[in-house]
Amino acid sequence: MGSLFRYKARDKFGAAVSGVMAAENSVAVAMKLKLDGCTPFAIDEETRSPVMSFFSRFRRIKSADLNAFTREFYTLTKAGLTVLAALEVIGGQDRDPLLRGVVEGMLTSIRGGSSISESLARYPKVFSPLYVNMFKAGEASGRLEQVLERLLYIGEAEEKLQMRVKSALRYPLIVLCAISAAFLFLSNFIIPRFAQLFASRNVELPLPTRILLGINYAMTHYGWLVAVGLLLAGYGFFRAKRTPWGRMRFDQLLLKLPVFGPLILMADMSRFSRIMALLVQSGIPVVKALEIAYGSADNRVVADAIETIRKSVIGGSSMEQPMRASGIFPSSVIRMVKVGEETGKIDELLLKVSEYYDMRVDYLVSNLMVLIEPMLIVVLGSMILVMALGMFLPMWNLIRVFRA
Repeated sequence: MGSLFRYKARDKFGAAVSGVMAAENSVAVAMKLKLDGCTPFAIDEETRSPVMSFFSRFRRIKSADLNAFTREFYTLTKAGLTVLAALEVIGGQDRDPLLRGVVEGMLTSIRGGSSISESLARYPKVFSPLYVNMFKAGEASGRLEQVLERLLYIGEAEEKLQMRVKSALRYPLIVLCAISAAFLFLSNFIIPRFAQLFASRNVELPLPTRILLGINYAMTHYGWLVAVGLLLAGYGFFRAKRTPWGRMRFDQLLLKLPVFGPLILMADMSRFSRIMALLVQSGIPVVKALEIAYGSADNRVVADAIETIRKSVIGGSSMEQPMRASGIFPSSVIRMVKVGEETGKIDELLLKVSEYYDMRVDYLVSNLMVLIEPMLIVVLGSMILVMALGMFLPMWNLIRVFRA
């Protein structure tokens, strides 16, 4: 994304101006300032501490900020502004510094003769292949406004789904955290007192109490080892997940999860249908649309199935057979695709499929708490049972202790 440069310059009226700009180098900053009618007299690269530089590598632009950028871009182009003018307006607003730097870099790239899609492609961590290719199609067809509207539709639909899932999971996570904290408090501060009393009387502790004491002993004597083990396990998991084999196994496991597996698959079906429909509507050939849909798929099982379909279409076959052979596409999607291929209205039918799965996903998310409630009851009930028995059994046995 380039570096940040702090500049000082004078505009065409001689007034002093200053600010921060993202660019590849100081020459690019000077060129942009001259294009804006300013004469620079000081350009310095902003230096950041090693700690800030390290953490900045992990920063990502939020989907809400990207959707806001798309919405503003669409509104300004619809109002008749040119692409450069729209980006200048967006870049001049108070927003996320990372996104502002991206906009500044895009402006510099476009002024240097690059197309919009080429400028977007320079930031693969911000703009997905779908985003870039949709812009490329809009440039080729002259329908940039319609492309932005469709990108906004896709982005807002996915943002809405993410927010609803997070909202549905908030309460179960709070309950689990609270009961886990109570579990640790009981095993570390309450149960050891019983252990001292029973040890002084040579009375055996009940099994639930011994379990809690074992947890306390492990936390007290081997807590650092457990922490190191968890860190190493987490590191190994994320390293394995980055490999093709590990990512495939992880995504296969996700699709087999109760409740969440069907939800993930339905969301992927909706995303695939929506992307394919909008790409075909934008004038992109089916083979290219399948290639973009493959690059935009989050789940590798679904992505591999899309790639198989693409290869089949290149070989002259229909989409129906490889979709049926994959075993992950529901029969309703396959039938719609078959009818669409026969009638030449595949985009319209896929859009209907997307709307159908959007409704199914909305229903599942709305009832997510009801669906996960049995699992939550089992987990919480088990933890509460161990805590209750571990605490009350020693109290009931106190009489035996005093008699002894």
